[in-house]
Amino acid sequence: MEEDKNYINLIRGDLTKASQAHNGMPDSVGMMNIKTANQTILEASLLPTPRALWDSFWYEGELSCLFADSNVGKSILAVQIADRIARTDNVLYLDFELSEKQFQLRYTNEHGELYTFPDKLYRVSIDCNQLLDANFEEAIIGGIEQMAVQTDCKIFIIDNLTYLCCAMEKGDAAGRLMIQLNNLKKRYALSILVLAHTPKRSLDCPITSNDLAGSKRLYNFFDSVFTIGKSAQDGGLRYVKQLKVRYGTFSHDADNVIVYEIDKVDAFLQFVFRGYSTEKEHLKKLGDNESSQRDCQILQLSQSGKSVREIASQVNCGKSTVNRIIQRSKESKNAGVPSVP
Repeated sequence: MEEDKNYINLIRGDLTKASQAHNGMPDSVGMMNIKTANQTILEASLLPTPRALWDSFWYEGELSCLFADSNVGKSILAVQIADRIARTDNVLYLDFELSEKQFQLRYTNEHGELYTFPDKLYRVSIDCNQLLDANFEEAIIGGIEQMAVQTDCKIFIIDNLTYLCCAMEKGDAAGRLMIQLNNLKKRYALSILVLAHTPKRSLDCPITSNDLAGSKRLYNFFDSVFTIGKSAQDGGLRYVKQLKVRYGTFSHDADNVIVYEIDKVDAFLQFVFRGYSTEKEHLKKLGDNESSQRDCQILQLSQSGKSVREIASQVNCGKSTVNRIIQRSKESKNAGVPSVP
């Protein structure tokens, strides 16, 4: 039945191509390929549906990003994801964070017993001697491409973006790097998960795309983005939240984050599932004094002419919070002014 359906779609595709040619529309102009919308979805329908590599957060063929503050557990979760995928697929884990000894200690229990990873998980480190005379970023991208060609591995995890692009705080440099990774993804049908940092942030505000370190434009290059938050109510808990989705469903937003506890089980340091909750439950509750100081700062910045977006970024809280405080102040002032008869 499926073969018949595909055969029919192939015939429809040929007819659509013929119609495009009959209408005088070329199939390409320079580097631009032109297809009708119908031709596009017909051809795509013949391709396999991407597999979920990890829950609804990362799918085959995606350039995805996992970001979080330092010491929250990005690498721990990334290795856990790699460990699971490597039970069926080859995975190249580019580890630019830990030394081999640090990696070993992380996966050794109190009795000195080592964790056994799947044989299809490969850890990649850098030979620094070969970087001495090379352009750093070009050498890294070139190395990833060579590995894709020589190993035929399709799944890469890069830990982390800061190491890849020393100048990532400059949006142009980071943007060029992301374009190169996207090109590799498309050319070799790769699935790439990139780890990234956030600048130091307050635990009283929800995590947003603005918390991704570097240029906000970085966010736009990724197919999917998810993040790890540290619970302000219990320092041992972490929550994972989706921020951007293209495949699958947007099922773990602020109203349904996944809660984990970091624990070492049988020599494997991992995120242990603890349930679901709202992000709000894990945010720091401002005391009256802290809240008052923040509100005053917001109002002062507003009076100085700052936009809501600029204030939210400077005070490190959501735009809706800034709007609410400004609006409440206006209403309070209006209530104190007697109406004119």
